[in-house]
Amino acid sequence: MKSLKELVRPNIWSLAAYSSARNEYSGHVANVFLDANENPYNRPFNRYPDPLQLEVKAKLAPIKRVRPEQIFLGNGSDEAIDLPYRCFCSPGIDNVVAIEPTYGMYKVCADINDVEYRPVLLDDNYQISAEKLLAATDENTKIIWVCSPNNPSGNNIDRDEIVKLVDSFDGIVIIDEAYSDFSSQKPMRDELDKHPNMIVLNTFSKAWGCAAIRLGMAFGNEDIIEIFNKVKYPYNINNLTQNQALEALKDPFEVDKWVRTLLLERSRMIDAFKQLPICEKIYHTDANFFLAKMTDAQKTYDYLVEKGIIVRNRTRIKLCTNCLRVTIGTKNENNELLSALRQY
Repeated sequence: MKSLKELVRPNIWSLAAYSSARNEYSGHVANVFLDANENPYNRPFNRYPDPLQLEVKAKLAPIKRVRPEQIFLGNGSDEAIDLPYRCFCSPGIDNVVAIEPTYGMYKVCADINDVEYRPVLLDDNYQISAEKLLAATDENTKIIWVCSPNNPSGNNIDRDEIVKLVDSFDGIVIIDEAYSDFSSQKPMRDELDKHPNMIVLNTFSKAWGCAAIRLGMAFGNEDIIEIFNKVKYPYNINNLTQNQALEALKDPFEVDKWVRTLLLERSRMIDAFKQLPICEKIYHTDANFFLAKMTDAQKTYDYLVEKGIIVRNRTRIKLCTNCLRVTIGTKNENNELLSALRQY
């Protein structure tokens, strides 16, 4: 790969990061805080949060099998998606390559940052060819995006092709593993030390059941994480979110139980959908949702909305004509959906 200095925008490389009040006395014990112009009343909400979320990272690291220094925590995964553009891509000059169809925020953030976005269509099985993705790159390509399990298709992307991509590309490869807790495929996160040009995303929103606290994760080598920390807003993760994350991290086995339950429900739902006359095909999934090809996705979607049941209509997405994306809910929620469709 190119050196990190070659990949990072020159103004970011030379950026003098904002030094927050809480950073400056790091390593010392203090109990009187008169440095940050805070109101001394209304504890505990009057104090700024830990700008680097060190306690959360210390608890999270062994669960994710990484070092705390390899973790960046963002305000949702969206912050971790936006930051690479701001760190690596010069507006109006650089470009990124991504699979298609995939999660829409990669393109939205590219557009916001004035970075050319080059989609490469997946095959009919929603799989990639590393060669095709690499062929779409040029000397100004800074990032390649891969989502695995992919959204909206739900399937794992071939791991050998991902490794080939990471080994062959001299820029940054970002693998979004938001749904990896529902997959049996070994996460790329386990190979961070082998690939200094790889960033892996994850989130508290899916398996951890904490979408409301907006906490995303990025894993990478320490030098990349240091660049992210230099560019992020000083106190990007509030105390309420950090405290709730710590609470969730106390019992990862509860999360494992949720995942097992959802996987059983996923199998039941797929079997039931296959029996519906209005369902033509169910695509293979490794996530907590599945993609179903319907005889008329728009009419089915409109019917379900009238019934107060919301699924995601993906029919306007490439390779997803007449497809609905269905998230696995509780058994009662799933039964309500099936009941409605059987009466359609």
